[in-house]
Amino acid sequence: MQIREIDRLLVRVAAEDNDALEELYLKTKNGIFAFLYTYLGQFEATEDALQTVFLKIKLHASQYTPGTNGRAWILQIAKNTALTELKRNSRTTPLTELDENDPALIVTPDFDCGSVSATMKRVLTEEEQQIVTLHVLWGYRHREIGQLYGLPIGTVTSKYKRALAKLKKALQEEEA
Repeated sequence: MQIREIDRLLVRVAAEDNDALEELYLKTKNGIFAFLYTYLGQFEATEDALQTVFLKIKLHASQYTPGTNGRAWILQIAKNTALTELKRNSRTTPLTELDENDPALIVTPDFDCGSVSATMKRVLTEEEQQIVTLHVLWGYRHREIGQLYGLPIGTVTSKYKRALAKLKKALQEEEA
């Protein structure tokens, strides 16, 4: 989705246009979901966080400055939502109280978004997953990703290329 279109929709959402919110949701939900999933790693938690992100967009759209990068504004909301969720969950049950034999704690993928996504989760670091997701699904340029993370463009480019190489190797090994 083009930055100008996101900007236009956010302005309409700020004017309490629910049709614009629905259009924004339909056009960005997959990318936001993938971005959130790199943080949360669980389907249900990611779905909940996605809904929270759009609620926050609706409630705070009037704070968005038209003409700036609406995509970055939305992803910042998503990132903050994911980090808040992770922080909240880390306080829920102290690790000392967990039973390592509890079947609910056995890590199994509860979201199959395809072999590429599952492989990404398995072989890439969180940062690499986010860089790949931002570039591939959201269409961010390496320069823009660098600005989001405070990294030089060369660093982002090399991390992206290394991530793709790791992903390609892992996918080839799965096929063999």
